[in-house]
Formats: sequence, C-alpha cells, structure tokens
Amino acid sequence: MSILEMKVPSPGESITEVEIASWLVKDGDYVEKDQPIAEVDSDKATLELPAEQSGIITLKAEEGDVVEVGQVVCLIDTSASKPEGTSEAKTENAEAPKAEEKVVEKAAIVKEDIKKEEKPAPTSYATGTPSPAAKKILDEKGIEASQVSGSGVSGRITKDDANKAAVPAMGANVSGGSRASSTTKLSVLRRKIAARLVTVKNETAMLTTFNEVDMSEIFRIRKQYKDEFAQKHGVGLGFMSFFTKAVTRALQMYPDVNASIDGDYKINYDFCDISVAVSGPKGLMVPVLRNAETMSFSGVEKNIKSLAEKVRDGKITVDEMTGGTFTVTNGGVFGSMLSTPIINPPQSAILGMHNIIQRPVAVDGQVVIRPMMYVAMSYDHRIIDGKESVGFLVAVKEGIDNPVEFLLDGDERKGLEL
Repeated sequence: MSILEMKVPSPGESITEVEIASWLVKDGDYVEKDQPIAEVDSDKATLELPAEQSGIITLKAEEGDVVEVGQVVCLIDTSASKPEGTSEAKTENAEAPKAEEKVVEKAAIVKEDIKKEEKPAPTSYATGTPSPAAKKILDEKGIEASQVSGSGVSGRITKDDANKAAVPAMGANVSGGSRASSTTKLSVLRRKIAARLVTVKNETAMLTTFNEVDMSEIFRIRKQYKDEFAQKHGVGLGFMSFFTKAVTRALQMYPDVNASIDGDYKINYDFCDISVAVSGPKGLMVPVLRNAETMSFSGVEKNIKSLAEKVRDGKITVDEMTGGTFTVTNGGVFGSMLSTPIINPPQSAILGMHNIIQRPVAVDGQVVIRPMMYVAMSYDHRIIDGKESVGFLVAVKEGIDNPVEFLLDGDERKGLEL
C-alpha cells in the first residue's frame, strides 16, 4: 500500500491558514489526478484543491475546519485500482421501471394494512435525546425535550425538530406560513471582508461627494461603432472602458486621489492600478487592471472580460486582486439609483456608478430628455480635501459628458483604433 499525504498548499503570501469550505468528494471515493476534491477559503479568495495523485481518498478534516498551511487534510491510497465500470448496474436499472410498477401495485394493496397495524419505532439511548444544536435551541426557547418528537435516527431530536417546536413559543398569532430559520457560518473570505469594512468605517474620515453624468454621447458612440469595434477587436465596447479612461485621466490630474496613507506618511503612485468590482458566486471580488492609464479602449475591455470570467469561474488568483490604487464599482447593473460606496483599503477613494435613467434636464435653456447617471465618490478626508475630491469627480464628468474631446483626442475612429 502506498499512501500520499495531501497537505494544504500556500494560497498566497502572508496567508497561514484556510478553512475547508466544502468537500467535493466523499470519504472512500476514488479520485483522479488533478480532480478538484475540495474548496478552501482564505481571507482573500476561495480556491479549489486538486488531487495530487489518483487513488482512494480518506478525509482527515471536516467541512468548516480551519487548517494551517502545510497541514495534512486527506490521504490518497495511490496503490488502489480504479473500480470497475457500472455497466451491469446500468443493465439492472434498465429493468427497474417494470419492477417498480409491481412494487407500486403491491404497496397500494398493503398500504391500508400498514396503517391499521403500525408498530411503534424501536427505542434506544438516542430516542428523545436532542443533538447539540437542537438542545441549544430548546434551551433558548425554554422547551423540554420530552415535549418534542424526534425524527432523526433512532428518534433523536434534530435541529429541524427543535426549530419546528420553537415556532409556537415565539408568539400566539401563528399563521399557516413557514417560520423556519437557518444558521450558516460565514466563509473566511466574507468574515475578512466584514472586518475590513468595519475597520474602514472606524479608522478613516470617509466622506462622499455626488454628481451626475450625461450618457448621451457614449450611447451614440457605442451604437455607431459597436459592430465595427467588436469585429476589429473581438470584444464588445462597454461602459466600463469609458469610465476607466475617465478615471485614469482624472487621477493624473488629481494625484492625491491616487494615494494611500501609511501612519504619518502619504504614498503617491505614478501608476493607475484600477480595481474593478465584479460579482461572482463567492461574492464581490475586485480584480485589478494594472497600469490602466496605458491601456487602449480595447485593452481595457479585454482585460475586464478576462478577469470577470476568472471571478465567475472561481479561477481568480490572490495576486490578481491585490495592489489596486483606486476602485470603480457599478451598482447600476443591479438597479441601484444612488449609494455611498465604501473605500477598499488601503486605497483612499472609490467611484460608484449607478443605473441610467431617462430624465428631463435643462440644456441651453430647453428641457430635454437625456440618459442620466448619478455618480458617487467616497474618499478619505485625511489625505483628500474637498477641492481635490470635487475636482476629481468634475473631471470624470467631463470625460463622460464629452468623451470625444477628453477621452478620444478629438477623433472617434482613431481613439477606438478603428
């Protein structure tokens, strides 16, 4: 017998422990080399753990366990042979419908007899004994275990039994609707995000300033060039490239917005690494566009598409989400009209985009209907003053209201590389 010990690999620098989010295989399963066997949560990302060799697996950690990097979490018996196919089982299953029909007929005949002569379930030490989770619920609600009927193995009282028994104790006016609840442990990533956001609220002088932008010109440009742009560059022309270019221009005009604070020191960056908030299966991630100030419109779109696909497929790496200098988040895709985005530390500012609404606005003394968007910029007032924050947002507005002049150098086709 040859046993391979699988240890937790390091998911990134400074990470010393991870949490087993879920096992993708069962104890005793045969696994193939490189097959994903578990999902592990670190404080920065959720990663898949692949099998290092083929063989029979023995799990050494439970879901929810916090394990150190380098700790053994499972064993793989590499000398075990792969189980034979299930062709015989498939043949037997093919006959199952006919056999099942007979079973159903037989069950219908004896159903009434079973009801008439129902025997009590055998009792054991577990009968009427609540599980630890169920006991906690019963104790909190002041309900005796003897008053609850257990539906678990050998009559054990489960958490679900306790929740159902607790419903009447929560109030006399109980309707026929469900009042069940469930408790789920937050992932390491979500707990880390929560801690960081609370830190931001407590340790920064966060303030938000607002403005609105007219999306008419961007709508016109996208409509006029979207097909040619997609054919030339192999990617769609979206809103994010316009906002990214507007942001990098504004950051170069107001360098204090593109800075962070470290104790008594301010750190200014000559580059614009733009973090773009992307919603994925594991929550909101912020992959980074490195040196976005040097990217063309097609370069921005291609990089955002690539990073967004990695987030949604769970393949984004820690390095790809680390080191941004400014963040752009778009709550408009979910229908948000206005919000105060929270700073992504150690950055000092974040721009929030919102939904686009056709609204009446005054233009040259006339009321016209235009596609308008509210934008919000939250910033750390410790290093960014009102003048810089308002000036920055006005510069972003200039770029969006008049993209041909400020973002495309006066030539639409040349600016879009068409």
